Amino acid sequence: MQGLADSHGRRFRYLRLSVTDACNFRCVYCLPNGYRKPAGAQAPLGVSEIRNLVSGFAAMGFWKVRLTGGEPTLRRDIVEIAHEISSIPGIRKVALTTNGYRLAQLAGPLRAAGVNALNVSIDSLNAERFRKITGQNRLHDVLKGIDAAFSSGFSAIKVNAVLMKGHNDLDLDSYLEWIRRAPISVRFIELMRTGDNRKLFEGRHLSAGTIQLKLLASGWSMRHRSEGDGPAVEFEHPEYVGRIGLIAPYSRDFCRSCNRLRVSSQGDLRLCLFGEEGHPLRHLLRFEHQRDELIAAVRELIGEKAAAHYLHDGKYGNTQDFAAIGG
Repeated sequence: MQGLADSHGRRFRYLRLSVTDACNFRCVYCLPNGYRKPAGAQAPLGVSEIRNLVSGFAAMGFWKVRLTGGEPTLRRDIVEIAHEISSIPGIRKVALTTNGYRLAQLAGPLRAAGVNALNVSIDSLNAERFRKITGQNRLHDVLKGIDAAFSSGFSAIKVNAVLMKGHNDLDLDSYLEWIRRAPISVRFIELMRTGDNRKLFEGRHLSAGTIQLKLLASGWSMRHRSEGDGPAVEFEHPEYVGRIGLIAPYSRDFCRSCNRLRVSSQGDLRLCLFGEEGHPLRHLLRFEHQRDELIAAVRELIGEKAAAHYLHDGKYGNTQDFAAIGG
């Protein structure tokens, strides 16, 4: 079957699927007041609905699926979900993004279920700063989870850190020392504006370019992109086992390499993280025989995908927080 492309010539092979909007952390840039279930919200997609969804996308050439949240490991059936997705013909990579809260217990079962890539959010390597950012005094437990993941057979792990002025920008040397001997790629993600974080954004936003300048001055060089890569620009150094990645949505031409679509835990297709609305697909996920109808709907909707987001114009769609759509 013909693959999926938009009117701007971009081809899509990477699905980010939120399996829950619930989260047990209270990160200052996302859910500073903690998670509250929206009134009247449906239950998240069930396992059979997820299988039907991913099977449809696989038929359009998607081979990479990332499970996100909220916090995906809050779902008791997360291992079953991973196993179902990894068994779908055409799916070669199943990734999971987690805050690491339950990783020490789940790393082995997730690896056995077919998860072969992990992103773990660690917004600071300083325990007190970590607590202030996340609302949880759990840095030690998260680091134990990473050790468990390596012991379970994960060969390389990505670590996400939302870059904030006066917070984790102070930790750069600690991250660099950590990855000198560890196969970890630390991704610094620029703080992005949402409906709920205006004050924080205005006070803490820091361009990823400041980190890039420090890296280049210290002998780091930019790596070439590989098939299926996300939005990070990666840097490597001959004296380090690990890497540094920068995700800079405010940089020029950030959207040119977009290769991913998002589906919320309620089954809404999001053409862009900062789009104005989601497009309901759940009614097309009840039965396997709806696959052709699902594919036709997605092919029609992809024609609405804009060339780029409008963050530079102060527009961030209806994104109030990132927990609801998986970041």
